[in-house]
Amino acid sequence: MNTVNTSASDTLTLYDETFSSRFLLGTALYRSPLQMSEAIQASGTEFITLSLRQQNPQKNDGDAFWQLLKDTGCQLLPNTAGCKTAKEAINLAEMSRELFETPWIKLEVIGDDYNLQPDPFELLIAATELIKRGFKVLPYCTDDLVLCLRLVDAGCQVLMPWGAPIGTGRGLMNKYHLSSLRERISHIPLIIDAGLGSPSQAAAALEMGFDAVLLNTAVATADDPVLMARAFSLAIQAGRSGYLAGLMQRRQTASPSTPILGQPFWHNHPPEHK
Repeated sequence: MNTVNTSASDTLTLYDETFSSRFLLGTALYRSPLQMSEAIQASGTEFITLSLRQQNPQKNDGDAFWQLLKDTGCQLLPNTAGCKTAKEAINLAEMSRELFETPWIKLEVIGDDYNLQPDPFELLIAATELIKRGFKVLPYCTDDLVLCLRLVDAGCQVLMPWGAPIGTGRGLMNKYHLSSLRERISHIPLIIDAGLGSPSQAAAALEMGFDAVLLNTAVATADDPVLMARAFSLAIQAGRSGYLAGLMQRRQTASPSTPILGQPFWHNHPPEHK
C-alpha cells in the first residue's frame, strides 16, 4: 500500500515545504562551475547541496561560484561534511545558517574515515540539538532501523539513509534493511543519500517507495555530467511512476500473458490448408 506522497500532484513535502523534483544534487567534483550549472539545470533539481568548507560567500575569490549557485534558483542545502563530532557539526551548521541564510542543513557526522560511515551516537546528539535550535535537519545515516527511529523521535521530519558508502557507486547494497525502513517508517519522507552510481539504481530506489535521492559523484564525474544529470532525472521519474502504478508481484512459476480460455478452437490446432 502506498502511504507517502500519493496525491494527484505528487509533490515532495519536506518540513512543510513542497517541491516538484525528487532529485537532490551535489555541487562538488565538477570540472568547471559552468559545467556544474548546466548539470543542475538539466537535472531539474530544486535542491543543491554545498559545503561551507567548499564555498564561503564572504570570500571574494568565491564570488563567481556563489553567484552561480544563487542564479540556479534552487534551495540551498549546506552540509556538515568533514565533521567527526556533534560539537563540530553544530558549530558548522550555525555558521552555515548565518552565511547562507537558510535553516536547512544536511547533517553529516562521520565516524569512520575508510567507508565514511556516519557515527550514530554523535549524529543523534547533533540532530537532537539542531532540531531544538530550529534547523530543518536532513541527517545522513545508515540503514539501521533503531538509529532511524531514534532520529525520528528527536524530531527529524526527513531521513537520508545510505544506499552504499559515499562515492562507491554500488547502489542499494542492503535492500532488506532498506525495505524494512520504508515499511516501518512510512509517515515521513526517506531519501536515499550516497552510493548510487547509475540511473537504474536511482529508479530502483524510487520503485521501492523511497521519496527521493541525493547524489553527486555519479553525475559530476561522468564523461558528460549534463547528459548524466538528465538521465538520472528521467530514471527518478520512471521509478516513482512505477511505484505509484503498482509493480507486479514476483512469482516462482511462469504465468502466460495471453490466456488460453476464450481463444478460438484452432488456437492450438491451426486449420488445415487445402
